[in-house]
Order: sequence, then C-alpha cells, then structure tokens
Amino acid sequence: MRFTVPIEFSGAVLLCALLLGAAHAATGGEPATVAQVDIAPCLAAAAADDMDNAGPACAAVIDNEKTAKPDLIKALIARGALLARHDQTDRAIADDSRALQLDPTLADVFNARGELWLKKGDRPKAVQDFGAALKIDPNHEQAKANHKAMARELERIGAQMAVVGKPSFNCRRARRAVEKAICANRELADLDREVFAANTRAVREAQSMRNPTPDARTLQREQDDFIARRNAEFGRPGYDLKKAMQDRLQRLNGIDGY
Repeated sequence: MRFTVPIEFSGAVLLCALLLGAAHAATGGEPATVAQVDIAPCLAAAAADDMDNAGPACAAVIDNEKTAKPDLIKALIARGALLARHDQTDRAIADDSRALQLDPTLADVFNARGELWLKKGDRPKAVQDFGAALKIDPNHEQAKANHKAMARELERIGAQMAVVGKPSFNCRRARRAVEKAICANRELADLDREVFAANTRAVREAQSMRNPTPDARTLQREQDDFIARRNAEFGRPGYDLKKAMQDRLQRLNGIDGY
C-alpha cells in the first residue's frame, strides 16, 4: 500500500498561523519594534497562492540583511509552504531547512519538511523529521499520524527485504539439484517462496469453508504432486523450471482469488 500524506494541509496550517501572528503584531498585541522590512505582502501573496507576487515579495524579505529574525523565519515558512503546494519540493525543503536552522523548535515545520522528504521518497529523513516534531510537541496530531504510518510502512518494507531472494526452504539443507538451482537464483527463490505462500493461503482458506471446492486435501495433494514432478523432471531436456513455477503460482492465485 502506498503511503501518502496531506502536504497541502500542513502548508495551509502554517500559512494561517503566520497570518494570525502578523495580524496580532499589527494590532499591538506585543511591544512594537521599528519595522525595517514589510513582511505583509509576502505573507498575503503566499496565503493567496499567488506565485507571481509571492516570489518577489518574499525574496525582498528573505534576501534583505535588515530583516529581523522572526520575520525572516515567517517569510521562509510562507514561501516554503507555497513552493510545496506547487510541487517545487527541493526549494520548499531548502526554505524549511533554513527556517529550522534559525529556530529548531518549530514542530509544524519539522512535520511539513518530513512530508516533503516523503514526497521525494526519502523515508528515513521523513521519519526523522516526524520524530523531531513529536519530540518538540508530543501532542502534534499530524506528526503522530505521519510517524505511525511511516513506522508501519518501514516495518513492512523491512519484512519484505528480509526474505528477498530466499526460498521457502533452508538452503543450507538443500540436497537436490533443483533445490540448489533455486537457492542460486534470486528470481527462482522468490518464485518458490510465493508458490509456497499461495498454497498455504489456499489450503488455509479451504479448511475454513464447510464445503470447499476444491477441498484442502486436494489442494495439498496438487502441491505435493507439483513438488514431486519438479524434483523428477528438473534437468531433463525441455523442462523449464521457471515456467513450471510460474504456472503453479498462477493456478494457486486463481484458486484463492489473489
């Protein structure tokens, strides 16, 4: 199952918070300092999803050496969220990273950057950022959901990787020529494991039915016959082990509906 995250949602939350903060400062909620750079056009254009105006407006704030640190952080976050919405992932990550360098306590930004890493397919960095967000704010709901989903995804991938290239039997105990051939070939090993798993699944499902067709014993006899025929015919002229295994897998998948 492919894992997806609502990057647009996180970006919208960040922009709303920035606009509220700017409005609060404008109404005298905190002691005012001399404004050296006007950040309002940057925030307004970013919130309006106006790439044409946000670009120069935010650059005027971000590239100005006189910009106060809090305003610089706000402009970076606003532009980063806007870039993320327009699939400019690398640039958005760069803005979020710079904002986090200036203030490493921003849980929302860690979560937003984690979603961007995930969009790029970098799961380890995504998990790291989601974890950082939760370390700052253990109750961050979006980061918790993202971290939980990613942990499950990484666990699933790890489980799959652990058996890649391994057949259903222990290669150390392989004695037959056909078994050694399977162990020596990754594709055949994967096919053998898939055949075994499909047969196990089909037999288990048949056992759970009152009047299964075919029944579990018949299915297992078919599998035993397949293994016996494979062992006997391997190495003979015209015998294609890979095709035989593929045909058996297709037969099993047709039985259990997978």
